[in-house]
Amino acid sequence: MADRTSSSTSIKAERPEIMAVIADLEAYPSWASGIREFTVEETGEDGRPLRARLTFDGGPFSDTVGLAYEWQGDESVTWTLVDKGNVVTGLHGSYTLAEAGGGTEVTYELAVDVRVPMIGMVKRKAEKRIIDSALKGLKRHVES
Repeated sequence: MADRTSSSTSIKAERPEIMAVIADLEAYPSWASGIREFTVEETGEDGRPLRARLTFDGGPFSDTVGLAYEWQGDESVTWTLVDKGNVVTGLHGSYTLAEAGGGTEVTYELAVDVRVPMIGMVKRKAEKRIIDSALKGLKRHVES
């Protein structure tokens, strides 16, 4: 899973406000298209999720997977697949937040492996669509 796809957007809010939205996994279905359900299974001492189950509808694919999270304050969060789904066999993602002139630059990286054979270009295009949709939803939700 060496190839990752990434994209960034600028959001008119401070890092703690944005990271609070990112950490509220169970609210994702209200603002992130394609996310049907997020269930937090374990939280850390800071109240942020350590393990969660994600159910999504991703166009031709729908699946439920288990994810593990690592938080670096309000600077970044990474997640990795710990329970494979019927379709998803590998997943690694991250949000990185950097202060940027009156707002925050949010970068989302994602790498997904699926059971179905898929050429690299098609896979990256699908990852890019997921990332761009998530960033637009996050920006709209935080700035509203």
